[in-house]
Amino acid sequence: MPTLVDTIKASVKEAMRAKDKQRLGTLRLIQAEFKRIEVDERIDIDDARAIAIMDKMLKQRRDSAEQYQNAGRDELAEQELSEIAVIGEFLPEPLSVDAIDELIKVAIESSGASGMQAMGTVMAAIRPQVQGRADMAEVSKQVKMLLS
Repeated sequence: MPTLVDTIKASVKEAMRAKDKQRLGTLRLIQAEFKRIEVDERIDIDDARAIAIMDKMLKQRRDSAEQYQNAGRDELAEQELSEIAVIGEFLPEPLSVDAIDELIKVAIESSGASGMQAMGTVMAAIRPQVQGRADMAEVSKQVKMLLS
């Protein structure tokens, strides 16, 4: 089974053949970020790390799109939204709110957490399961709500 990095490399080739410049540009941005991490940290990127990197890229683009829309720069916001769509193709299916709640409850029970002091412990237990499948800010809000 090909890794996520291999899948993106294959998608770059497909976009080149199809002459899809916008998609190709986004895929090259992903590859560049992978390469930067590999060089900086001297590691080979596995699927879990690739998902975390793309999740971060997605968050950055959502923030940028929102700022562009608030500033009335719709053409730049559309560019960010198109990049979000391409990056999102490679991430796993998002979790439902109910599934996230269930994961949080299991993490709270297994760690014996009670009170806001244990939030870090709960978030550390949940993060690997929801990375790339849910917005961590929303997960954090749900954890706070359940712990308080």
